[in-house]
Amino acid sequence: MTPYDITRTLPEDATGAALRADVLQGLTRTPKTLPPKWFYDARGSELFEEITRLPEYYPTRAEREILLARGPAIAAATGARTLIELGSGSSDKTRHLLDALTSLQVYVPVDVSESALAGAAEALLAERPGLRVHALIADFTGGLSLPATPGPRLVAFLGGTIGNLLPAERAVFLASVRALLAPGDALLLGTDLVKDESVLVRAYDDTAGVTAAFNKNVLSVIDRELGADFDPRDFDHVALWDSEHEWIEMRLRARRALTVKIPELNLVTHFEAGEEVRTEVSAKFRQDGIRAELSAAGMELAHWWTDEAGRFALSLATAV
Repeated sequence: MTPYDITRTLPEDATGAALRADVLQGLTRTPKTLPPKWFYDARGSELFEEITRLPEYYPTRAEREILLARGPAIAAATGARTLIELGSGSSDKTRHLLDALTSLQVYVPVDVSESALAGAAEALLAERPGLRVHALIADFTGGLSLPATPGPRLVAFLGGTIGNLLPAERAVFLASVRALLAPGDALLLGTDLVKDESVLVRAYDDTAGVTAAFNKNVLSVIDRELGADFDPRDFDHVALWDSEHEWIEMRLRARRALTVKIPELNLVTHFEAGEEVRTEVSAKFRQDGIRAELSAAGMELAHWWTDEAGRFALSLATAV
């Protein structure tokens, strides 16, 4: 018997079905797209952990700086007895928040990966045997049904992952979070901030090529899971700044004209030389924009904290 609870809210084949649907839709549209969530198989997760340690990639360090410096203020402002973390992954940086939340009784990590949830729960309970962990195997973008836990509750969405959602998707997501909040609950949101273009592009196109390998890993996932014959060597990694939308785009650019077969989808897709597949949008934010998006979803920005260099922000919002 495990010392923690895991509740599955996704069907067993939900991940496979979602991958098939996303690849079919994304590779038959113009321009072609693939969602960034498919980077993260075991190899992709390893590569991302490596990215977070690169000198060019500042967001993880900046967010950690805020959590360490402002953790007591977050605890004082929320009095949280339950922490719900969306897209928790390994829960590594969550430890800084757990250390600060001295009134915490229950931790609810939410992720699509059962193995990631189990590994995180076991590691956390070894360090904090008094903590209750109730993990949810769920897709947080599809609406959530939460277990009964003591309030006040703090919902955390860290790492700037909200930037991977397009504006309309963000509106739906924030509205769904607002629906979870009872009086006294709060949302802690991590957002990367608009800054010099060169700093942003370097963060997504490092000199060691780790981000390029991470980007191309989505092709390896499609090959393995759907029987496709992508060759990652046929594509170049591209990272660029879209100043109109204030987001970074990652793309894969075909080095030559080629045809790819995806037997599981009964699909043959063609690429012209130089044709690109958008694999990620990573929006960057300003305080006024965050305030407006939260307000539109029925929440009020109560606190705004940045790292010393002003690169990244954690905002605390409450229901109106």
